[in-house]
Amino acid sequence: MASWNALSPSIVEYFEGEDFYRCGYCKNESGSRSNGMWAHSLTVQDYQDLIDRGWRRSGKYVYKPVMNQTCCPQYTIRCRPLQFQPSKSHKKVLKKMLKFLAKGEISKGNCGDEPMDSTVEDAVAGDFALINKLDIKCDLKTLSDDLKESLENEEMKKEKNSKKEGSNESIHSQAIEEKLGSGEPSHSIKVHTVPKPGKGADLSKPPCRKAKEIRKERKRLKLMQQNPAGEHEGFQAQGQPPSLFPPKAKSNQPKSLEDLIFESLPENASHKLEVRVVRSSPPSSQFKATFQESYQVYKRYQMVIHKDPPDKPTVSQFTRFLCNSPLEAEYPPNGPECGYGSFHQQYWLDGKIIAVGVIDILPYCVSSVYLYYDPDYSFLSLGVYSALREIAFTRQLQEKTSQLCYYYMGFYIHSCPKMKYKGQYRPSDLLCPETYVWIPIEQCLPSLENSKYCRFNQDPEAVDEGRSKEPDRLQVFHKKAIMPYGVYKKSQKDPSEEAAVLQYASLVGQACAERMLLFRS
Repeated sequence: MASWNALSPSIVEYFEGEDFYRCGYCKNESGSRSNGMWAHSLTVQDYQDLIDRGWRRSGKYVYKPVMNQTCCPQYTIRCRPLQFQPSKSHKKVLKKMLKFLAKGEISKGNCGDEPMDSTVEDAVAGDFALINKLDIKCDLKTLSDDLKESLENEEMKKEKNSKKEGSNESIHSQAIEEKLGSGEPSHSIKVHTVPKPGKGADLSKPPCRKAKEIRKERKRLKLMQQNPAGEHEGFQAQGQPPSLFPPKAKSNQPKSLEDLIFESLPENASHKLEVRVVRSSPPSSQFKATFQESYQVYKRYQMVIHKDPPDKPTVSQFTRFLCNSPLEAEYPPNGPECGYGSFHQQYWLDGKIIAVGVIDILPYCVSSVYLYYDPDYSFLSLGVYSALREIAFTRQLQEKTSQLCYYYMGFYIHSCPKMKYKGQYRPSDLLCPETYVWIPIEQCLPSLENSKYCRFNQDPEAVDEGRSKEPDRLQVFHKKAIMPYGVYKKSQKDPSEEAAVLQYASLVGQACAERMLLFRS
């Protein structure tokens, strides 16, 4: 048996084979192909490693497109916020918001010049076909009790050998019990320090900006972090006192993203915008207090923007897809003040919610999950505006947590015209679907013009360094016991069982296979 202190509380249940669904992009009735698993719980480090291998979550269902077979290959895309400079169209959206807040001006033509309203709607676009998967019949409480019992048995064995070791195991068992039983956050969990993900070209280069500009930006971000209002609010409210911000940039110096977002407003501004970040899992008091209002915004969004019938966007559906999360809340001392995990970033206009960005805060990134907004405010291009706010939020978090320096935008789908807009947030990288290294998007686009599916890594000798090399070390949870796959397989006679486990190992990689517990009935 493995050392229990080295085990992660992540528990997953893998679905064998590949699933075929109607594609949410090209509408092919059975062209969308993916592998999936139900995540009962995930540490933020495990999920970070999974998305760096092309996985993505929708609620507690975690899926990975079969890239060389699916009709619309979905490439994981990340932006590098520290080097990000807003484009002309981005600046136009930010100025439009400032004009609306300051004078109540509504731009003519609405947001027809934008590629799309919701910058992250693809995350769930095709997933409603997975609804049966989300209603999985595995009893989490039974699973938790079984795991607790297996840990206690192991504790008793260890206690005989060493009191000190027994004490350590007791602490670990308590953490597992808290996470799987009560669902409350455990502050004892620490994020393991591992190398920064990705080996793509140009990632080591410093931002292409003057040192003076960088120093000024850091000072500005520190001022923003001192915001006393609200619990763990991501940013100060729009219309804050001008004294909190440095003088405007000189005309010969390009304005930073923060300059454009937080430009001071007149005292008699027509509107007030405030952004609040509230933990959604486990739900904070602020999240619970605003749940119904947030749901009503989601319901209107689905009905107006996606043409859902009134009975489709139910509270249950909303909770499953956008509130439930397998991510455990973690609060390491070197992490962001709000901790790691799943959050809702609420946009409050004059005291009411007009938009909500669903995000995950992970060791190396802010990962955008979904955005929904009040259709009455479509003219503000809230999809683009929220993406820019999330990029700025990532830059703010990076001030305290240096390794948290990427903004993951979900999937980039080059073969779907309305989904290509994500490549406009530069600099950005795409994940190679074969070697799982990050490649600057400029180097990927020529290949994608010729073929839907591409291996971006140009080195023909390069392989997946994180691939499964020792499947026998994979951790299995079976019949109230945790054991290496090498032990588990000796009692299995069904040949298809080995195929399923090996497929799982190849998709999650060696590191996650050794840390996560694969539930087998």
